[in-house]
This record gives sequence, C-alpha cells and structure tokens, in this order.
Amino acid sequence: MRFLKSCGLLAAVMLFGAVAPPMTESAARPPAAAPSVEPRDMRVSPSAPAMVKSDVDAWLDGYMPYALKRGDAAGAVVVVVKDGAVLTQRGFGYADVAARRPVDPEMTLFRQASVSKLFTWTAVMQMVEQGKVDLDRDVNAYLDFKIPAYDGRPITMRNLMTHTGGFDEVQRALNSYDPNGAPPLGDMLKRSLPKRIYAPGSTPAYSNYGTALAAYVVERVSGVPFDTYAEQRIFASAGMARSSFRQPLPASLRPLMASGYKLGSGKPGRFEISNLAPAGGLTTSGADMGRFMLAHLNNGGALLKPATAAQMHGTISRAIPALNGMALGFYEQNINGRKAISHAGDSINFHSQLWLFPEEKVGIYMSMNAGGTQNVSGPIRSYLFEAFADRYFPFAQRDGRVDAATAREHARMMVGTYNKTRRIETSFLKAMELSGQVKVTLDRDGRIQFSASSGMGGQARKWVEIEPFVWRDEGSKARLAAKVENGRVTRIGLDSSSPFMLFEPVPWYLSSAWLTPAFLFSLGVLLLTAIAWPVSAWARRHYGVKATLPPAAVKSYRVTRGLAGLAVAVMAGWFLFASALLSDFSSMSGELDWALIMLLIATPIVFMGLLASAAWNVWHVWTGKRGRFAKSWSVVLLFCAVVLLWVALGFHLIAFDTHF
Repeated sequence: MRFLKSCGLLAAVMLFGAVAPPMTESAARPPAAAPSVEPRDMRVSPSAPAMVKSDVDAWLDGYMPYALKRGDAAGAVVVVVKDGAVLTQRGFGYADVAARRPVDPEMTLFRQASVSKLFTWTAVMQMVEQGKVDLDRDVNAYLDFKIPAYDGRPITMRNLMTHTGGFDEVQRALNSYDPNGAPPLGDMLKRSLPKRIYAPGSTPAYSNYGTALAAYVVERVSGVPFDTYAEQRIFASAGMARSSFRQPLPASLRPLMASGYKLGSGKPGRFEISNLAPAGGLTTSGADMGRFMLAHLNNGGALLKPATAAQMHGTISRAIPALNGMALGFYEQNINGRKAISHAGDSINFHSQLWLFPEEKVGIYMSMNAGGTQNVSGPIRSYLFEAFADRYFPFAQRDGRVDAATAREHARMMVGTYNKTRRIETSFLKAMELSGQVKVTLDRDGRIQFSASSGMGGQARKWVEIEPFVWRDEGSKARLAAKVENGRVTRIGLDSSSPFMLFEPVPWYLSSAWLTPAFLFSLGVLLLTAIAWPVSAWARRHYGVKATLPPAAVKSYRVTRGLAGLAVAVMAGWFLFASALLSDFSSMSGELDWALIMLLIATPIVFMGLLASAAWNVWHVWTGKRGRFAKSWSVVLLFCAVVLLWVALGFHLIAFDTHF
C-alpha cells in the first residue's frame, strides 16, 4: 500500500507546471427521448460594491492573512488591474520566513511554473503576426529534427497551443537542482521526445513538452535563444524589468528571489530548475505580472496587434461543448456569466495563477511561495477568484433541473473507473494508475460522486443534473459534464480542467477497481507463502516429520516458494525505487538508471518464472495425494502469479527501455 501511496504522491508532484483545431464533436445525447428540463440560466445581477482600491484592499486584508496563516503558507502577492492601470498590488506574509523579509509586490520575485507558458504563447503569436509561423502548418517545417506523424497526421502549432498534440506525459529530466542550469532547449527536446498516444487535435492532454517545442520554433524562426527573445520582445516591450527565463537567475535579480517552501513553518527548498524552461522556468515579480496583464487587456498593448490579441483570446475549442474550452494558450475559466481566461502554474514550492476578464478590462493575479498544509495553495487561489467574481461581478443564476427518473438513469450511466487524458501511458510510471485512477460512484440518494473533485474542505460534492449530462455542485460553481455516444459515456470533464484535460473510461482489464485489491491480495499471499516455507521446514525438523512428497513435487514446491519470495522482493525494489525518485526530483535525470535497469531485467524473469512454477506446482499437487488445503492454496498461488504478471505487463513494469 505504501508503494501505491508513493506512486500517488509522484502523480501529485507531476504538476500542471499547473490546454486542436476547433473541435466539431456533437453534444452529448441521452439514449432515450430528451428529458424535460426547467428553464435555466436566468441571470439577475445584484448591485455590487465599486471596484476601487480601498474596497479591494479591505477585502484582501480580510482574506489573505487568515488564509496564509490557516494554511501554514509563507507569503503571497496579489495584483489587480482595471481599465488600463494597476488598481492595487499587495504583498502578504514573508518572502523569507527566517529573515522576516516581507513580500514586496514590486521587488519580490516568484517562480511562475506553468504561468510561464503564457509568455511562450505570446511569443508564438508574435511570430504568427509577422507571418513567420502558420498555426496550421506541420511544425516539422520549423524544426531541425522530426516529430513523427500519428496515423499520417502531423502536429501543428494550433495543436501545441491547445494541448492537443497527443503527447504522452514526460517526466525524465523535467526538473532538477543543477546549479549549472538547464541544458540547451534543442538538446533537451531531441532526447526527450515523447511517444504519441492520441491523434493530433483529438484529445486535450496538457503537455510541457509541447509548449517547449513551440518555444523552440520561436528560437528557430527568430534566430535568437528563447530567453533572449523573451527579454527583447516581451519583457522590454511590456516594461517588465524584473523578469527572466534564465536559470540560474542573473546576479542582479538573485537578492530579490523569494524562498520557496512546502510549509511556511518548514525549511526553504532549493531553487528549482525547469529543463523545459519555456514551459515552466519564468521568474518575475507581481508588479511585472500586472504589466503583462495590462498589455493583454489593452488589445495586446505593446506585445500584440489588436487583431492578433483577439485571435489569441477568442479562438475557443471545446472538447465537451457544455464546459469551458481552450483558447490559443489561455484556457477559459468563465464565471458568473462573464468570459474569463486564465493560466495556472505549480511547482513544488511556488503556486501561481492569472485571470483576465477581457470585456471588463480587469485582471487578477496571485502567487504563493508555499504549498501549505494539504496543498492549500490550490483552494486559496480558487476561492480568491470565485470570491472576487462574486463580489464585483455578482449575479443570481437559476439552473434547470432534469426530472428525477432521467437523472437516476444518467447517474447510473456515469458509474465507472476513469483515467485522465493527461497521463503517463508508455513507461513504468503508468503503475501510478493503481492508485491514481478516478471513480464515479453513487451515493445513497443515487447521485453521482466523483473522486477527482471534492469541496473546499475536502467534503463530497452534491452534483445536481441541470441539463442532460451536465451537473452543477450545489455548494459551488463547479460543473461536470459528459459526452455520450451510442448510449455510452465516452468522456467526462470538470469546468476547471476541461480545456486541457478530460477523463476517459478505463478498459476493464486495467481498472484499478479490481486490479488494486487483487494486486494487494496477491502480494499478501506470496509473502505468506514465502514466509511459510522456512517456518514449515523448521517445524518438520523440530518435530521429526519427514517429507513424503515425490522428488519432483518437492522441487516444484521449493521453486514456487522461492520465486514467491523473489516476486515480493522485486515489488519491494519498485517501491524503494519510487521512493528514491520522490525524495529528490533531480534523480529523474538518470542517476538511478542502474536500479531501473536491474528491475526491468528482474521483473520478467521472476514473474514469468513464478507463473510457470505455480502451474507446475498445481499439476503436482492435484495429481498427487494432497489435501484440500494444499490443492486450494496451489490454485490461489497460480491466480496470484497471473495477477502479478498481468499488472507488470499492463503497467509496463516489463519494458525494454529507460524512457519515462
């Protein structure tokens, strides 16, 4: 179980950093006649307080200090812009807890993780604007290495900007603490090329590699390294004097850097290096992020022409029509009847998000230098955004309601086990799915329960179907929807993540609903079998009981018991290997390849040997004069051997390369 929990934690460490040409997928339809639905979306906008500095400051003062203290987070910066100017920029808590250095919104620097992507996408749109990049051309036209086609279909820049390139998730050498900094972008991309698991344009699956690949195109067509390009064409143009993609930071900026923490009460972590820097390596201040927001809200400002900015913000593709979609680089987080576009970013110690209301000319940004208790940084920023919208853009919404009988039928159709579309599919890290797959079940009232989404306090959400295959949580603004084809749910999504990631049903043969308990049961049986062998041998010697089995049966008995012990040892080895990867993500750069290679060699030998010996043992037990218990146990052992081999093959613990 600890192995599974460790794998689950590794999945949590794979942070968003935090996504097709416009899709033409039809809306989900129920299998029977359309149910009755009450009128919905009747909006009434109550009066709201004026969005002025004094009111916003008072509101932030009532929320942020308490949120940081309650969540054991170190510090944060919040910036609000409106109508072409900074409305307020505030620092809360500490940039360095031990030194009691407060967060200064103008001077303190925060790592941005995947918010960095917005700068890459802005650079790409500058190239589009100049006619140097075509959004719908094969990206191989701009590269000095080849991205293989998938079923004859190439990847385009539009695919990269909407996270529909179809890439498998890459973790090897994604991050490090190397003081010498990240390797050249082109070198990193060439040796880290992921496999393809979806047709381009078909499936939103967030990709750090895809973003870095787009930045490399900018390098190639502009003729300058991406970090230099960002300095010359984005930072300088927007007036961002305290921003850099360089790793380590330039000497002039290092004294301004906030320390990063897991907990505000803990020790600071080391400076995290993103080896795909354009996807997650930006360092900047809150004030500079305010300037970036102002440029985008001012029809592109000094960064983009108005038509280009409108194209970037307004070209929306939706994988599930009822939910938020993906713009060119930004993703929708529409709220209270208003269009909002956004991007989030999470590393181990830094957590940021930016939201723009283009029609209202309002932007809000926040960053934190600690994850806090139970990764409270996520709920803190989610509540900040929702509460800000409720305060300054309020409205009352009356949803429809699907009739009770249809709602129960649709809920039953949703039950099952699902995988994220952003996932590790082709390497041994797929084993994380044994604890990472998500489930839809029914509560006692027949309403759906979705394990991937809980309330602010961790409580189960109360999903109510407001139109066919669209649900809203009674206690929040969260929405969930499904795509249904031929009477079967093929995809589900959450409003918060639907632009860049969906959930798809898991094939029965890889479902953790039965495989995880079967796997744990098998390990327990094999451990007992291995332990029982020396114990029974000692008991026979102690009491002078001689074995009466034929020599061949004795041999099958001993070989099976020995391989059972080795199988448990191999799984313990995988657990220790996973723990080592978790202890320091820089170990994902290849330092532990020797251990991985040993496990990849031992796993097929031991697991296949166990299956063969268990079958051999069953034959000897059932053809010999053995009791019922021995016969039953031999069959159980064979079942356990099958389960272990099934897991190893299905989750790539048996493989022939060290790519992950």
